[in-house]
This record gives sequence, structure tokens and C-alpha cells, in this order.
Amino acid sequence: MKIIGRISVFPKLPAAIARLQELAYNLWWSWEPDAQALFAAIDGDLWQTTNHNPVKFLRHVPQQRLDAMAADATFVAAYDGVMAAFDAYMSPTAQTWFGKHHADKRDQVIAYFSAEFGLHEALPIYSGGLGVLSGDHCKEASDLDLPFIGVGFLYPQGYFTQRIDPDGRQQAEYEKINFAEMPVTAAKDPQGNEVLINVDLPGRTVYAKVWKIQVGRIPIYLMDTDVPRNAPQDRELSARLYGGDREMRISQEVVLGIGGVRAVRALGYSPATWHMNEGHSAFLGLERIRELVQTAGLSFDQAVEAVRANTLFTTHTPVPAGNDAFAFELVEKFFWQYWGQLGIDRDRFIGLAAQDLPWGPQYSMTVLALRLSAFANGVSKLHGEVSRDMWQFLWPDTPVAQVPIGHITNGVHTKTWLAGELRALYSKYLAADWLEEVDAPETWQAIDQIPDAELWAVHQQRKALMVAEMRKRVQRQYLRYGEGPRRLHEAAELLDPHALTLGFARRFATYKRATLIFQDEERLLKILNHPERP
Repeated sequence: MKIIGRISVFPKLPAAIARLQELAYNLWWSWEPDAQALFAAIDGDLWQTTNHNPVKFLRHVPQQRLDAMAADATFVAAYDGVMAAFDAYMSPTAQTWFGKHHADKRDQVIAYFSAEFGLHEALPIYSGGLGVLSGDHCKEASDLDLPFIGVGFLYPQGYFTQRIDPDGRQQAEYEKINFAEMPVTAAKDPQGNEVLINVDLPGRTVYAKVWKIQVGRIPIYLMDTDVPRNAPQDRELSARLYGGDREMRISQEVVLGIGGVRAVRALGYSPATWHMNEGHSAFLGLERIRELVQTAGLSFDQAVEAVRANTLFTTHTPVPAGNDAFAFELVEKFFWQYWGQLGIDRDRFIGLAAQDLPWGPQYSMTVLALRLSAFANGVSKLHGEVSRDMWQFLWPDTPVAQVPIGHITNGVHTKTWLAGELRALYSKYLAADWLEEVDAPETWQAIDQIPDAELWAVHQQRKALMVAEMRKRVQRQYLRYGEGPRRLHEAAELLDPHALTLGFARRFATYKRATLIFQDEERLLKILNHPERP
């Protein structure tokens, strides 16, 4: 295969398996083991080296291999089975939760804004828990068949790959994403035209192309400022997740919030509900207020109430460092021409989001989001309590317990995160529809029927794979830095498969408090050495 810019040439899929390309462009495959096994059966080594990315994979499979698989009756039968399952899932007549309970609300679209979406490792546009929650939220919305769209960024350089240098320090490595090898397509408006939106930044207009990722039944629309109409520095605006200085950060959030609303409009949507996942997208509330003031003739206060009525906000971080805030001077630089379009002056605009912080007064995106949302939630019961206390100053006459911030406990998309071996084991002993009823207590009443030995064997099998992967990675790391045979031998014996192993995934940011588990060592020892549940 040859790649020229973002144009790729790839082998022709034989008619018997021609829909593999369609499957590759819908992330339904990412939570269906049979679909993943289908690609792996074509070429297991290539499937691994392409990081389980079926679009890139299909562009590298030799034509003769595809022809051979199309002539393999066993493979074609497996392919037919996967495509039948895919078609059943995607069918407009499929029996879904939303179809059963709210079929008359199909036109009430939910627009879900997030700075990152953790959908699959082949799409490195996420950094950690916030993105993983966003990705799982979208997958669950697909399973429920909600009228739902996601809005965010398609970062051309994604998030960095972590490397450890010889001194044990974390180093960030970025690799430019080739969109031609990703499960993304150009988003189209109702007339079939590609969508390009624009926002005003200080002294210039910035443009963003809108891309689309199909996640089962629902689309996610992602903006990218790396377009020819932009100046070189503006083409870098969406290059990296959480990169650059404060001016870069506020520029990104203007594009995400204000540009995101304009993208939604250009795509032909009129959402009934707007959901901000963390404060990065809070400027969307300002843009919606501007729309109502400018086009519907509402006053600022009327527009605020209208926007609040159908806006939700999820806050994630219980420490100041995790909540975006900007100096007033920086906000003035970006919005001095904007607040007049809202019908207010500078002081009222700043007052919308002002927060006194230890390092001085700041324009808080979380405060802005809370003020422009009728519904707000933390991500666990305890986090809801912490958030009510943390943000109570916004409701000074309200007791902490009555501060209007609730909680919705974080969950996971079971089909994504449950290992295939465990899925098979559960399917052997639980009811046939257990995967569709994971939230029902009765689903798990049969869990005790699973023999301890079988469950432990699967656990040990998974752990052996983890240990082998860790050893392989450390060996690669040592080879990179020229370590000798002794260190390589040590890496080959790293970790004890029979010992409890705790890890810290993704960003090792100080505010995430990686050492919190060791704060009360006596309590930790009691948990680890519990006589019945060690």
C-alpha cells in the first residue's frame, strides 16, 4: 500500500467479504469479540502490529490473503455470522430500550460535549478516566438506542505515548495520526456537503473541519483545525490533547464550546438536551445565549434561563488543579467583542464565572458550567458530597446538603471491558440475556454456580497475559537504552504471577494522588490480609 498525504490505496475486498470495510468504519467491532476475531483470523500478527485498527489493517493486508480468505468456507461462515449480528444491531426495527419506552421522543436529540473520547486504543484522542467515561457513555447510548450525538476534537497528534527514560522519568512522544488509516470520515451536512465551521479568536478567524466517527448507532463529530485556511499556529490548535500554554488552552475551549455549537447547527441538529462532560466545553452555554439574544430577541436573563433549562453538567475533579480557570485579562482578550453580542458588559460577563482561588481571582469554567446548567452531578455518591461542599459558595444561602449537585455513579460499558474469557465463562452459567441485563440484581443470582476453580483459572490466565506483556515492554525499554544481558534477564522475571499487583494507568499527574493508597498503611494491611476477603 502507498500513502500520499491523506489519500490511501488499498487492496480490493472480494465480494464474499466486501462488507469488512463497512464493519471497520463502525466501532461496534470494538466491543464484539467475534468481530475482532474475524480480523485477527486474516492475519494475527498484522492485527497486532496495526494496534487492532481494522481500517489500517485492511489497507495493509496483501490482496492474495484477502482472496484466500474469501475462498475459505469456515472464514466466510464466521464473516456471515458477524455481519448478521451487526445488521441485527443496526436495524431500525431492533428491539431497544429507547424504542420500547420512549419511541415518541426520537426527535429529542442529546448533544454530549467532551474534550476527549476514549473509544479504542487505535484512536488516541483520550488521556484517562474522563475520556474513557465519555467513550463508554457513547457506547451505552448506542446500546440503549438514544437519539444522541457526541461533539469533541479529533486531535491530529492525539495524546502522547509515555516512555520511561534511563533515569526513570516519564517522556512524552507524539505521533501524527494519518486519518486515512483511522475509522473516521468527513462529516456531511443535510445537503451532502463537508462541514467547515469558524470561530473568532483575537485578531483572526479560525476554521475547523468536522469529522465523524460511527459508534454503533450513534455518531460522534470531532473538529480539527489543521486545515489550509488557517495560519500555521492555528492549524496546531487541535493538534494535541491538553497541550500548549493557557492561551492555547482557552483557544481550544472556544473552538470546542462555541465552534461545537456551530458544528451541531451546520450538521442540521436542534438538540433538546445539551450535556457538558467537565467544564472544557462550558462556552457552549454562551454561544447558545448569543443565538437566543441575536435571533430570538430574548434579553440576556431570559436567554440564560432558556439555556439552563435543558443543559446538564458533569463535574469530575474534587481538587482545584483539575478544574480549568483563566486569568481575567486572558478572557478579556478573547471575549471583548463577544459579550456585547450577549447584551451585557465586561463586569457581568466576568461575574458569570469569577472564582477566588489561592493564586488570585480567575474565570472558572466549572463555575460557568454550573451557572448555565439546571442539572449538575458528580460521578459517585462521595464525589457528589464533596462537590456540594466545594461549590457551595455559589449558593451562599443554601445548606451544603441542599446544594443542587447530585451524583450518578460512574459505570463501564461491560462489553468493552469484560475479558473475552470471562464473558464466555459467564455465558456458560448465567441466563442467555445476561449481557443485556447487567444492571439487574437477579442476573447475578447464578454467579455462585460458577465453580471457584474455573473462575480462578480464568483470572490466572488473564494475569499471566498481563505479566508477559509487562515483561516484554520492560525488555523493549531496556533494549532502547542499551542495557546489558543482566538487566534483560531481570526483566524476563519481572513480577510474581501469584502476588497481588496494583498498577497506575495513564497520566501520572500529581493531583491524581497515586500514593493515596499508602496514606493509612495499617488500614491497607487489614484489607490485604483480610481472613475471608484478602
